[in-house]
Amino acid sequence: AVVEFVGRMKEACTEIKPSFFELTVAMAYEYFACEQVDIAIIETGLGGRLDSTNIITPVLSVITNIGYDHMNLLGDTLEKIAWEKAGIIKKGIQAVIGEMMPETRPVFETKARDSGSVLYEAGNYYEVLSTQYEDGQMICELSDKKNHRRIDYRLDLAGQYQRQNLCTVLTATRILNKSGFHLPDEQVQSALRSVKKLTGLAGRWDLIRRRPDLILDVGHNKDGIAKIMMQLEEQYPQGNWHFVMGFVNDKDLSGVLSLFDPSKKYYFTQAHIPRALPADMLREQAGAMGLKGESFDDVNEALETALGQACEDDVVIVCGSFFVIAEINQALFSL
Repeated sequence: AVVEFVGRMKEACTEIKPSFFELTVAMAYEYFACEQVDIAIIETGLGGRLDSTNIITPVLSVITNIGYDHMNLLGDTLEKIAWEKAGIIKKGIQAVIGEMMPETRPVFETKARDSGSVLYEAGNYYEVLSTQYEDGQMICELSDKKNHRRIDYRLDLAGQYQRQNLCTVLTATRILNKSGFHLPDEQVQSALRSVKKLTGLAGRWDLIRRRPDLILDVGHNKDGIAKIMMQLEEQYPQGNWHFVMGFVNDKDLSGVLSLFDPSKKYYFTQAHIPRALPADMLREQAGAMGLKGESFDDVNEALETALGQACEDDVVIVCGSFFVIAEINQALFSL
């Protein structure tokens, strides 16, 4: 199907020269139309206003949270980034906002008012009261503020940041149900327990091995790395952390690297892609921040070394890039 699609689009591609992402978006939209899917969840690639996904009129727009990333394209303030994200709020279409911040609230409210759209703030509907971890899963006790009840949800995505996403998802399904869809809570709970299995989503606080624990997380910007650090402090307070990290070469890493503790152990690596920051250059930049370690041209070699040096009670974290996570041979390291 992919070869057939590319064959049909070859002439047009030669003329307009779409990016890889733009071409895959077109292929996905055609596939969804042919399959007559009931609901398609479309995630923007970068920003929103000018993103290639943003040619549709959705039944619901969802904005999760705003952080500092792709600042060379989206802007250097939260307000500017929020304005780009708000481009997916369409005329007369309802929108869910996962996290309101003082800097972003006026942006979203102005866009909604100008578009005649109704905003739903997830925090007004749900709140996580407590969190427990069990067998690599996260159990959240939520307050359903509108129905004045408490309910437990079990997620196979165990990153702390999923708590906010959970409230956002539940708010979205609530709005969809009021708009004529039928998404009973039992089905939502079942889906949340098996997100990785149902979608193939990986690298979101993904615990794939025990003793030593091996966690894969695609956190790659300041916001994502900060959340990794928070969860490590909570779940592994003894502090025996080993970081296998690699980044792309088009990011300012000074703010990201400043979040890492010089007392931890580091293994610098790179994915086999043109955009990868060479491992020796990463080691040099990290060294200037007091982070010491070896560099490895191969991701799996770096990980194998880290696991060999870690004690059973330690934790090994692979982070910094989707591409680094993608190159891990999980068959070698999963237990």
